[in-house]
Amino acid sequence: MSSAEQREDRPTLAILLMAFAVLLFTLIDSSAKWLILYGLPATQVIFARYCGAFIILLFIFVPRGGFQQFSSNNPKLQACRALALLGGTTFNFLALKFLPITTTIAIFFAMPVVITVMSYLFLNENVGLRRFLAVLIGFMGVLIIIQPLGEEFHWAMILSICALLSASTYFILTRAIAGQDNNATSQLWSSGLATIILLPFVIQDWQWPDSRASLFIFALIGIFGATSHILATLAHRLANASTLAPTIYAQAIYAALIGYFIFNTIPSFWTATGTIIIIMSGVYIWLRERSIKGKLPVR
Repeated sequence: MSSAEQREDRPTLAILLMAFAVLLFTLIDSSAKWLILYGLPATQVIFARYCGAFIILLFIFVPRGGFQQFSSNNPKLQACRALALLGGTTFNFLALKFLPITTTIAIFFAMPVVITVMSYLFLNENVGLRRFLAVLIGFMGVLIIIQPLGEEFHWAMILSICALLSASTYFILTRAIAGQDNNATSQLWSSGLATIILLPFVIQDWQWPDSRASLFIFALIGIFGATSHILATLAHRLANASTLAPTIYAQAIYAALIGYFIFNTIPSFWTATGTIIIIMSGVYIWLRERSIKGKLPVR
């Protein structure tokens, strides 16, 4: 296995890289929604996202470290991590067929809240009363968005909740495997295993896009997937995760602009309200974690 790269302290560059990575994350979702609405099977779009990323990562990592980059010190955990990411992508892409991109991303903003709960349950991390209350407020924001008993509730929101739980599990397992495998191994496993699993489901009934625009987007989605994770990884090498965490909320702006100009949709009042509550909850959790680690005065 290749040795880990040295960390640097370049927070401004890191924030810019992470903001661009977040834009690419949003473009993955919007590309998937466009292709699925165009008529391509969701499984094929998911395959394009992972297969395209896997091919790019092979050309990046294998020449530098050989095929031993696939060797993991904890293959079971890597497999579970890859399956969790695949589950998150699958549920999210299926939900995007029915829901505005602003709604699916708003629900995903609850990830810091879910990760806080999972960290307490599975990693034995301490969660104080203040962060616990912030978690409850964050869940209230989610309920405001999905309105389980309201007229605006759509059954596909359940898919978004499943995507949220799967993606949060992926990040919890990423924490658990930190220090056991390097970045190349983790990225090759997460994209490669998904490609292998999906291949039998798409190869028999493969359907090529029948327009240049859709074919172009079909090719781009894998590039978006690989590049976004590479930039996010680089950003986390240049600055602490706590410094970069709030940049994820730039997706609210990206999604609103893409939703309006590409899909002719705008966030509903309840989606906007719930998003604000979730973001406030997530930012408080972030500030509280920084204060506990001694980076800010504890209040």
